[in-house]
Amino acid sequence: MRAACASGGVPRPARQRGIALVLVLWILLLVTISTGAYTLTARMDTLEAHTVLSGTQARLGAEAGLNLAVMSLRDPDETTRLIPDGRPYTVLFDDMQVEVRVTDERGKLDINEADENTLVNLLTANGLDGQDAILLAAAIKDWSDSDEIERANGAELDAYAAAGLAVGPANRPFYMAEELLQVLGMTWALYTRIEPALTVYSRTALPNPAYAPAEALLALPQMTEEEALNFVAQRHSEESLNNLDLVLPGGEVAMAQGRGLTYSIVAKATLPNGIWDQVDATVRLGANSNGRPYTVLRWREGTHQ
Repeated sequence: MRAACASGGVPRPARQRGIALVLVLWILLLVTISTGAYTLTARMDTLEAHTVLSGTQARLGAEAGLNLAVMSLRDPDETTRLIPDGRPYTVLFDDMQVEVRVTDERGKLDINEADENTLVNLLTANGLDGQDAILLAAAIKDWSDSDEIERANGAELDAYAAAGLAVGPANRPFYMAEELLQVLGMTWALYTRIEPALTVYSRTALPNPAYAPAEALLALPQMTEEEALNFVAQRHSEESLNNLDLVLPGGEVAMAQGRGLTYSIVAKATLPNGIWDQVDATVRLGANSNGRPYTVLRWREGTHQ
């Protein structure tokens, strides 16, 4: 062993100390990495918990906004009740900014009651050419009528089968506007453009201009998009719909007709940190079996307006 040391070899104790040092460094590195990973995971869990909490607060804030809107709609005082023509109202609730828009369903186009000409007006105003609009309007009426007789330019079961579709028209009234997506010729892009104009609850053939969104006004004759937007802007500038003195391009005077029962309410709550949530619901006023002062007819969450 002395000879080995004399010839330049490393003594065994020195080699063992070197190996031990390397092992200690590796262990320290692994501990550091593990600690960092744990810290990062804990931080991410904390952020996720804060996000979930904020999201829940925003959702509850939006639902609170909806209930505040219902309370206002039931207020007998005309001067304090929300005007249900889609105009925005903003309130500060529990440090959240809550924006509420209420639209009387009588201002929308009931797809079960509208005739083909009215549907053609709506479709052409939203970019569909004349013949395609005629075909789609007829297909909409064939989808919702009770017979299986194909009307001129319409579509019954054979037309759906020829297009390779397994399901044909329901031959009953639309239960919800989303069923329009099942009609032969309807596209998602077109539906999303006209959806704000549609309802199945008003039971009137034409939208009431006193409450109608711009999209619904386009179903009226001689109405352009610019005229519809200007009309809505002028209506929103009025402090009350009583004695409304706005005239449509066709000469019709917009008139509010008493208080409605069915409303679409969009309530959006935004927290100070920017997280928001939204509720989009259609409700009918009147106590229900659960003791609430309204009945929910349609409910969507987190939708964009």
